[in-house]
Amino acid sequence: MTPPDDETLEDQMSLKMPVVWNADSLRHDPNGEVWVGVRTEGSERPSRISAIREELALEGSCEVESTRHGQEPILRVHSQGLLDYLSEAWDQWQDSTLMTDPGQDRVVPYLFPHPGLIGSLPLAEPSAAAARAGLYAYDTMTLIGPGTWTAARSAADAALTAVDLVSAGESCAYALCRPPGHHATRTAFGGSCYLNNSAIAAAGLRAANGKKVAVIDIDAHHGNGTQSIFYEDALVLTASVHVDPGAGWFPHFLGFGSEKGEAAGSGANLNLPLAPGSDDETWLAAIRSAISWAESAEADSLVVALGVDAAADDPESPLEVSPDGYTKAGEMLGSLGLPTVIIQEGGYDLDRIGELVARTLAGFETARP
Repeated sequence: MTPPDDETLEDQMSLKMPVVWNADSLRHDPNGEVWVGVRTEGSERPSRISAIREELALEGSCEVESTRHGQEPILRVHSQGLLDYLSEAWDQWQDSTLMTDPGQDRVVPYLFPHPGLIGSLPLAEPSAAAARAGLYAYDTMTLIGPGTWTAARSAADAALTAVDLVSAGESCAYALCRPPGHHATRTAFGGSCYLNNSAIAAAGLRAANGKKVAVIDIDAHHGNGTQSIFYEDALVLTASVHVDPGAGWFPHFLGFGSEKGEAAGSGANLNLPLAPGSDDETWLAAIRSAISWAESAEADSLVVALGVDAAADDPESPLEVSPDGYTKAGEMLGSLGLPTVIIQEGGYDLDRIGELVARTLAGFETARP
């Protein structure tokens, strides 16, 4: 067989799908997280995005700057109260005394309206900044700083721009979103997520074509926010392949196989929890099950919530997926042949995150019908 000439080889290596991003995604600097009451360095850093961009540039990617969208497409999946809070939280924190007493330089909740506290009484809107944080945050890890809202909005805009591209005829677009989003619910944020970019993309695709959308989440952690947003929705199928929350992993209270959707969405949710230490074979078998499920439900378009933290040596997950596993996962998802938006979620090994994303996207393109 005659070896390919240089031009052909370059074409084979080039990543064809548009890569949507915005420099505002770098403005979110949580400066760590509060984990069991202790301020730690945290792993959701701006350098995650830089590492991915550098690797994709080596693959010849074509970057597209996201365009600004209004609130309407975000309000399809989030409450007005959450958007108002996130947009105002940093200013309210600065206006309080908390920056100097006790000297907390990020928005951190200290009290949560737990059902055991509130009971059957109506929920009051607190005035204190730290209490307001607890009304909308469900953990202490997900801190808000001066650039958080700008970055979260830019991530949502990247997701929506990718939807625009696919709706206009692109077979696939990748949104390099940061901060990630799949843990954010309709009314609350947490898990290092503020706005649910994958859910925003799914709702955008459904609004564009009026047909059934499948979300397949391969992040190492359960996509609890996406599940909750669409739990009673028959037109957005949600599948998540993740480490078993019953084995002690986030989000702990959700992500079990018994959660299948309710009301009109009954049967439209699929959870595939995996044991810690699961390798390529087990992980890929679960992804194959999610794909078969989406096919049988006759989904018309696809959102892939791409976390690469299931990889071996990622500091945030006990799964043991190899780089070759990510290539194969991309091939399997690409073989569906559906109009697809790929949304960046987790992945925290800075030495490997770029390679793992590039492998997944390349595998996806290789297998497109």
